[in-house]
Amino acid sequence: MKYIAKRIKIHFLLAIAAMMFILSSCNKDVEQFATPVVVTPAGLALGETIATIPDDSLYYKLIVRGGMLTTINNKANQFTMIVPNNAAMRQFCVALGAPAGQPDAVYAGFISTLIPVANAASIVSFNMMPQKITTASIPGTFPNFFYPTNLNPTTGTPGFNPLVRLLTFPSTRNGNWINNIPLLAVNLAAANGVIHTAAAMPAPPQKVLAQRIFADADMTYLAAAINRADSGVAPTTSASLVWVLSNFGPNITVFAPTNLAFQQLLTVQITQALIAQGVPPLTAAAQAAFLASTPAVFSTPALYPVLTPMVVKGIVVYHLLGSRAFLNNFPTAATSYPTLLNSAVPTHPGVSLNCTFTGPFVSAATVKGIANPTASNILINPTPEPNGTSDQFFVNGVIHKIDQVLRPQ
Repeated sequence: MKYIAKRIKIHFLLAIAAMMFILSSCNKDVEQFATPVVVTPAGLALGETIATIPDDSLYYKLIVRGGMLTTINNKANQFTMIVPNNAAMRQFCVALGAPAGQPDAVYAGFISTLIPVANAASIVSFNMMPQKITTASIPGTFPNFFYPTNLNPTTGTPGFNPLVRLLTFPSTRNGNWINNIPLLAVNLAAANGVIHTAAAMPAPPQKVLAQRIFADADMTYLAAAINRADSGVAPTTSASLVWVLSNFGPNITVFAPTNLAFQQLLTVQITQALIAQGVPPLTAAAQAAFLASTPAVFSTPALYPVLTPMVVKGIVVYHLLGSRAFLNNFPTAATSYPTLLNSAVPTHPGVSLNCTFTGPFVSAATVKGIANPTASNILINPTPEPNGTSDQFFVNGVIHKIDQVLRPQ
């Protein structure tokens, strides 16, 4: 007991001494630190630099139109800017309704008077990234590296969130890219950032994936499959595929089989199932073709035991990557990557991706399911919707149409 009392006394004295030291330290004057000197970077700011480049004159007009010049000329700010050259700006203006084949003065006037100020500001903001990002800091890995832009899509809406930003996807795999657009020149330094020259206008996406899938006349089977997969699931929860495809936040790639691709697979599968039930082959083939002739095949009660929500969901999520992949970032030798199916089956080998370049652009690309005898072709047409079929750019992902249904087993 004497030993214990002695130990308590020692610890008590040590605690008192420590407290006295703390109190004496608090009575000292607060240490003063010199205010750092802010050094303004030397040289031309971003806007001033762009103004000196003749081939960027039309984009400079867009910057001015959007009221962004003061922002990018403030040397206290650091930005990376994607600047479409004049050829790209002419194409952009024509796409907006300007006449083709006109001198640059006509397009300059079109930009300065007919493009709404808010639209111009949004486009320029989408093509600005905070901080200085040179190609040396952009990995050439799969999937695409992503970075927030200066564009907040919730500005001016009831759901405004100051932290939200649309993403852009630079890449140094198979060349230098922003999304699926080649960069013609890179790393032009300015006093407060860096400029990369683009071959086309990277326009901010306006819609989510679900809006394209549920409106496309050639994706009605995919839409029906998604609805079947969501049977019994509230569409307001993240367990719903419709929710995932409809909301800002997810960042996925959709390999979207055409209606014909679904019809072909379903006809074969239903025919085999009917034959196994004793139906004569010719009769089975005719009945299968009839059942598979409409997207209602997924809501046909007679097929519920086969096309269960779990089975259909497994097929749908096998067509989704949990990251955004433009074709130019595909491997040039067949390589396997996981899909969202791997969240339920971690050991699944995923899908195999491959692309072929002709010159600077992808001329062919495939995706192969583990049980598909041959690879599915991606239908290459990167023009914007509604007619485009590859590299279709949306707020929450990208869509590539394919000519087979991918089979996970």
